[in-house]
Amino acid sequence: MPRILQGQKQQADGRFAIVVSRYNETITSKLLDGALETLANHGVKDADVVVAWVPGAWEIPLVAKRLVHTGGYAAVLCLGAVIRGETTHDQYINQQLSNSLGELAMDSGVPVAFGVLTCNSMEQAIHRAGGNVGNKGVECADAALEMVHLLSQVDDET
Repeated sequence: MPRILQGQKQQADGRFAIVVSRYNETITSKLLDGALETLANHGVKDADVVVAWVPGAWEIPLVAKRLVHTGGYAAVLCLGAVIRGETTHDQYINQQLSNSLGELAMDSGVPVAFGVLTCNSMEQAIHRAGGNVGNKGVECADAALEMVHLLSQVDDET
């Protein structure tokens, strides 16, 4: 039978950073609340969490990169809300944001959790920030916890 490696949402050692966009703060503050509550429920102490507020989603990757490169965080969670407007501006932000965060995770080997909403309307964002489809901040924290646990198992394989 093969050996199965699978992350669990469990208490994780280390510190966690959260980069959160101030733009659409009525939404992003709810994502942050969900992420913080989830980390706390899994034994992460407040003293082991740093929250960095940035002006908008565009600025998330730069601050996430700086935090990752300090070497002091088990994972970096990225939270924001980009909502479609009358132009295609949201598409350019979303594309670069997702590419930058994906490359950062791959290049650094540190989990960079993507909790940025990319919605067509404010109503969709409200539903994803604690409304009728859950809270993507909670899901982002869950993913970060699972990845930290999984990577510790992968590291043990060497």
